[in-house]
Amino acid sequence: MNVRAIFIDMDGTLLTASNNISKRNLEAIYMLQNQGVQVFLATGRHYEVTAPYHKEIGLRTPLICLNGASIHDAETGKAIQMKTVQLNEERFHQLTAEHAFNVMIHTANGLYCKEINEEVDYWTKVGQIPPRYIGDLRQANYQDVLKYSVRTGAPIPELSTLFKNEAEVINWNDGFELLAPNVSKWSAIKSLLRTLRISPNEVVAIGDGPNDIEMLRHVGTGVAMGNASEEVKKAADFVTGHHENDGLAEFIEGYLQVPYKSDVI
Repeated sequence: MNVRAIFIDMDGTLLTASNNISKRNLEAIYMLQNQGVQVFLATGRHYEVTAPYHKEIGLRTPLICLNGASIHDAETGKAIQMKTVQLNEERFHQLTAEHAFNVMIHTANGLYCKEINEEVDYWTKVGQIPPRYIGDLRQANYQDVLKYSVRTGAPIPELSTLFKNEAEVINWNDGFELLAPNVSKWSAIKSLLRTLRISPNEVVAIGDGPNDIEMLRHVGTGVAMGNASEEVKKAADFVTGHHENDGLAEFIEGYLQVPYKSDVI
């Protein structure tokens, strides 16, 4: 494979269930960097909860966050691209407030959420920045929304489909997310590839979630994790191991490692 760049999802791909990067995954990434491959993180997380892992690996590439709604400069952390989503707010809150859902609104200025949960506590711990607002979101004064996240505890396509004319909808097993139309990890990757003058055919993407499907389909080599759903696996060219068993490293070692060549004759 002639690979110049790889885009790696975080949760369920790079990270273990305990939110750590294994030694084997780290060493595989270092090997790629030594081969001259540019390594990028492409995640649904917001910047503050992505940056510590970006720093741990020692990356200097831009960060794709919030499923492509924002791209951040590696050195300054500033957003170099943002795609805001415009919803009918009154209708959104009417449809979500009457249920016992947690709603999280990611904006250019921080996180607004209906209630605190384990996920938000983790974000606060890692990102060192608490939510800007907690409570009835109908009373919150927010703007420049990048992503709406509705945690229903189960798939609820009958609700998420009500927003398909206003937003890009991503359905999950525990709810759904809303982005600006045509925004995805792939749309952000395309933007970076144009700047870097890299062909999609020279790119590998690896992930496990429904937010990874577009990038897996459109890059030269799409790789699904063993823990991915069948829908995600069908979009990929390869399926590697489970994220708890270093599936990321398994693929890199098996397909991207350049054999050592000795200069000794």
